[in-house]
Amino acid sequence: MNEGRRVAEVAIPASHGDMDAYVAMPPGAGPFPGVVVLHDALGMSSDLRSQGDWLAGEGYLAVAPNLYYWGKRFACLRTTMRDAMRGEGGTFSDLEAARTWLESHQQCTGNIGVIGFCMGGGFAVLLAPRPGWSVASVNYGGLPNDLESFLAGACPIVGSYGGRDVTLRSAPGRLESRLTRLNVAHDIKAYDDAGHAFMNDHTDDEVQRILVVLGWLSRSEHHPEAAADSRRRIVDFFSHHLS
Repeated sequence: MNEGRRVAEVAIPASHGDMDAYVAMPPGAGPFPGVVVLHDALGMSSDLRSQGDWLAGEGYLAVAPNLYYWGKRFACLRTTMRDAMRGEGGTFSDLEAARTWLESHQQCTGNIGVIGFCMGGGFAVLLAPRPGWSVASVNYGGLPNDLESFLAGACPIVGSYGGRDVTLRSAPGRLESRLTRLNVAHDIKAYDDAGHAFMNDHTDDEVQRILVVLGWLSRSEHHPEAAADSRRRIVDFFSHHLS
């Protein structure tokens, strides 16, 4: 399905200078709906590029920004997580820069979705009520405390969680109930046999020791069957709300 796709590395003007990003474009003439792909705590990785390739193979112009472009990984991670907790800061400016870049691309229809994994999934939730986003895919992302008031007016959301992930045990139920009460279109599913990060398939050299420990606590492990079903649901949801 990825045959004929085109890929590139680009620089997007952002809050701390040029932000590097990976772009995957579907085969064919276009234009295509766009998707901003948000990485987990590891930052830019082979897995993130693979996620972009998958989406391009499904007909979406995908851009995956490196949110750690401006410094060392743990300093950027600390700042990025602080911005997430505050709901403002340079990370949100960088995300808007990626969305704007994609929206203005000559091969984009102007309809933009967001997909995120772990930390990126948390940002996908935070972006859902903001203008400019047509759909959000939240994959094992954390949720804000004031969820119901926060998600008022949110775009449609498709969410996937691992049932063995003790760190986010209540998240899928909370998200499902709030979106139902708010009448926001959604598809939320927890996979009983999967843990955290089940859609990600990182190489060993990309996972630092402290993240191995955290991954063990949250039962993080690639789960091919759950990942395949999540991808199917995401594509179905995007085809209805984004294409």
